[in-house]
Amino acid sequence: MTAALITIILLPFFGTTLGAAWVFFLGKKPIPHLRQGLSGMAAGVMVAASVWSLILPALEQSAHLGKLACLPCLAGIWCGVLFLRALDRLIPWLHRGTRQGKDSNRLLTLAVTLHNLPEGMAVGVAAAGFLAGTGLPLSGVLTLSLGIALQNLPEGAIISMPMGSAGISRRKAFAVGTASGVVEPIGAFLTLLLAGLVVPILPFLLCFSAGAMLYVVVQELIPDLQAEEDFQSGALFFTAGFSVMMLLDVILG
Repeated sequence: MTAALITIILLPFFGTTLGAAWVFFLGKKPIPHLRQGLSGMAAGVMVAASVWSLILPALEQSAHLGKLACLPCLAGIWCGVLFLRALDRLIPWLHRGTRQGKDSNRLLTLAVTLHNLPEGMAVGVAAAGFLAGTGLPLSGVLTLSLGIALQNLPEGAIISMPMGSAGISRRKAFAVGTASGVVEPIGAFLTLLLAGLVVPILPFLLCFSAGAMLYVVVQELIPDLQAEEDFQSGALFFTAGFSVMMLLDVILG
């Protein structure tokens, strides 16, 4: 494994760390509409990454099936959605609307950490496909990893800034926000270790990751956009995030 690929795999973790560092620069008081803008950008990035970096490459990988090429992809998307749906039902307080009281920051951190694991695995799956010579280019792995890193910027901030507002020291808030992203490189490298099992079902796994990401968008991020009176601003941020990710895919692809 080259140093370049290792760096690409670590990009999502760097994104979380940079987002958590916002607590040092933006202060402890919440900025009006900041969360809405961050959630909108993250949602747009994740939708675009799901389509261009996961679903379309998966369809190309299963093109030999002809008209049935969509079946592994459909199965993967639904399994990804149902997996996170089952996770939410097993641990219902992962929903943002139910996280209240003094433990809300702790629950928010756990929720983001659990949702980060499929994203790390998505990068690992793409990297495994590249290393196995399946035709998935390194630029595709980079685009996906950059997209997830951009999406992790608001996630790191969403953890660290409310903790700062609650009176926790900025250093501790930053450390906790950073720690929530550790599972992503762990998930990626574990997936690479299982590359022999991953590559034969690559289209399914790529779409499994896409389904998980789409579920997070609908279940976690879109409600944040609707929480503010000015929902139109959220739509603009969503479009901006989608556009950035689309440009990255075209330029790097």
